[in-house]
Amino acid sequence: MNLSVSAILLYSIVAAAISVYLPFLLVAYARAKVGYDTSAPRAMFDQLPDYAKRATWAHQNGFETFMIYSAAALMAYVTGVSSSLAAVCAIAFVILRLLFSLFYITNVPIARSLMFGLGSLCTYTLFGLSLIKIQ
Repeated sequence: MNLSVSAILLYSIVAAAISVYLPFLLVAYARAKVGYDTSAPRAMFDQLPDYAKRATWAHQNGFETFMIYSAAALMAYVTGVSSSLAAVCAIAFVILRLLFSLFYITNVPIARSLMFGLGSLCTYTLFGLSLIKIQ
């Protein structure tokens, strides 16, 4: 299957949206283990094991980066960016975000920071390609 860059950009937005929620699966598991309190789910945070706390933070960071990435990918889509660099950045962003969450949850801060930085580079590359395209 040979996807166009436009299709890759749109699929990457969907994949990035899904990746935001993957760390939360561990949070849900940990909440179930400690006894989920539906009346005060946020108050449970202190009772969670460390990996679940880090998964919560990875989940929250996913929302923060998704907003910027989706804007960059949509900007590239709308401006008609069709370079292979854009496709690589779109695919790499999703992979890097998955690795970011993995390294966050397993408490490997240097690798986590590297994944964050590279993911940000992919996002800003898409912004740059879009701006170049409209000139």
